[in-house]
Amino acid sequence: MTSARPYRIFNVALARTEDLSPLLRRLTFAGPEIADMTTLAPDQRIKIFFPGADGQPPAIPATGDWYKDYKALPPAQRVPMRSYTIRHLRAQACELDVDFVLHGETGPASRWALHARPGSPVQISAPNRHAQVEIGGYEWKPPASARQILLAADETALPALAGILEQLAIRTDAPSVEAFIEIPSARGRIDLPRWPGLALHWLPRDAAGAATRPGDLLLSAIRSATLPQGRASTSPALDDIDIDRVVPWDQAEAIDGDFYAWIAAESAAVMALRTFLVTQRGLDRRALNLMGYWRLGKVYD
Repeated sequence: MTSARPYRIFNVALARTEDLSPLLRRLTFAGPEIADMTTLAPDQRIKIFFPGADGQPPAIPATGDWYKDYKALPPAQRVPMRSYTIRHLRAQACELDVDFVLHGETGPASRWALHARPGSPVQISAPNRHAQVEIGGYEWKPPASARQILLAADETALPALAGILEQLAIRTDAPSVEAFIEIPSARGRIDLPRWPGLALHWLPRDAAGAATRPGDLLLSAIRSATLPQGRASTSPALDDIDIDRVVPWDQAEAIDGDFYAWIAAESAAVMALRTFLVTQRGLDRRALNLMGYWRLGKVYD
């Protein structure tokens, strides 16, 4: 039954847009089906289906196994699909906010976000509040014992990190947080919550020179950050991952501990940070979320 599935297809339409910065645009979607949507964490993942090359809106069936049906189509017949984060969900008002990074006409999602007008339809695979099984689709699960948190993101993970900061800021026992955000330029900064225990670092790539690759600034900054002292000599060997074929995605486990990390960025950068944190610093892998949100030169659905 569709109602039992953790994720289902929602038919929505663009209601309005708001530019949060020259590089980040908030798109608000509306539609009665959103009343049945839910979200469980500030980094809740969804997938959005955009119009195909012929301009026709997506028409993924709302019943059955949508992903199996989608992957069964020849690649040329699939409408573009990209992963995003729920920024705000107002289910009673049947509205959903999703923040889009604007990078010109370089892909179907950015192109659509630049040109879509209110009323333009899309489809979204999102958590179903009627699901009768575990929903998943998020990694932000810090233990209550965590008193030191490391957050690191590039522009693609900025919406999720912003939601995490909003959640932490309202806690009466907010932990000590060091957050690093790499963005293409200083124009990409947005307003974020602040509290005395937060050290927030913006890392604009354009200020570092043309040779700077995505993730270089995150790696340099985290190498210099104040981190717990692990036991590098006893750290287990890391398994190899072909990031051109597999999305690197190390999930933290539900363990008590003082330290917790959530890191999401370009895949090669995440792999470099993985090696540094686990092999060189000897940090417990079970306390680390290390997620490749995208791959330079490749397309991840």
